[in-house]
Amino acid sequence: MRKPEEELAEIKSMMERSTRFLSLSGLSGILAGIYSLAAAGLAWYWIYFPSSIWGAGTESLSFRDLLNRLLLLGLATLIAAVSSAYFLSKKRGTAATQPFWSPASKRFLVALFLPVALGGFFCFALLHESAFELIPAAMLLFYGIGLVQSAQFTLGEIKNLGFTQLVLGLVAAFFPDFGLLCWAMGFGVFHLIYGALMYYRHER
Repeated sequence: MRKPEEELAEIKSMMERSTRFLSLSGLSGILAGIYSLAAAGLAWYWIYFPSSIWGAGTESLSFRDLLNRLLLLGLATLIAAVSSAYFLSKKRGTAATQPFWSPASKRFLVALFLPVALGGFFCFALLHESAFELIPAAMLLFYGIGLVQSAQFTLGEIKNLGFTQLVLGLVAAFFPDFGLLCWAMGFGVFHLIYGALMYYRHER
């Protein structure tokens, strides 16, 4: 005969699985951190060493060419991070016999991506107004809001990661010269840290 505390624990686990998206992969966070650090390093090289990437003499990149490269780099990084998160989280959910598309996962995605989508449009507005130095801050702030808002529907580590992004976003807003560094710390270093923590606590 099962003990009452065991039955309560199982009931609690079932309720948690139905209300929270627990298939989020820590490995995807680690990969997102790696992608972001690589992108930040390449962006830094293009910005501070604006010569042709193929080494064509001393030919300098025009501002438009640099901007186009940074936009494509950001888009490629986003696609790589989202794709990794989707496939690894889906794989984890399948291994745990939990459906990836569930009411909990939909609530999580809406809570996360609504602020992120608004932040993307806001960044395009900053781009239109040539306020380039504030774009890293805006990306960090809107992403942090999304993480904090969606944390109630997934693993608790996400909320701490969100607060970290918000702090770095404020630093980047007040000190725009450190915007790229804050971006690399938020999307790169802290994604690595929190991804590793999530993997160690929930997947290992």
